[in-house]
Amino acid sequence: MENISLEQKFSKLIIVVSILIPVVVAILFGVKLKDFGYNVEPLSFLPPIYATTNGITAIILIAAVVAIKNGKRKLHERLMTSAIALSVAFLVMYVAYHMTSDSAKFGGEGIIRYVYFFILITHIVLSIAIIPMVLITYVRALAENFDKHKKISKITFPIWLYVAITGVVVYLMISPYYVY
Repeated sequence: MENISLEQKFSKLIIVVSILIPVVVAILFGVKLKDFGYNVEPLSFLPPIYATTNGITAIILIAAVVAIKNGKRKLHERLMTSAIALSVAFLVMYVAYHMTSDSAKFGGEGIIRYVYFFILITHIVLSIAIIPMVLITYVRALAENFDKHKKISKITFPIWLYVAITGVVVYLMISPYYVY
């Protein structure tokens, strides 16, 4: 019964965080510090760093699955905590970049333009959807409700992995169009 109460205890927080993060990111995405009189240098060095962070997150997610399949629960736990920390670091860098720099515009033409926007749109939509999924999956592990944790993680893992990998792909596709 305590496991259920732990999940219930976090359920409202998960809902709030899952709504708040995308809303705050959307608002901050449109905020430019220079418009408020702050003379800050554009943080144009950040995109390759946060793209690398996404790549490392993808590798850690795969390593975490391998760890748990090999019965290394503590290692799995540490890797998953690291993946969450890297995702938070990505988010902070992403927002900081967009608050100090103009967004790069994709300049590709033809079919590659459609491919890029398909990847970008699915990346954005799933990056929003993955927030509550990761939090629920994590709380179920904390609650030691491993049956429910395992069930949702089979859905969470591939979506999170897709978001991490497509973050790198989007960066690689748009990187020629960055203005430094």
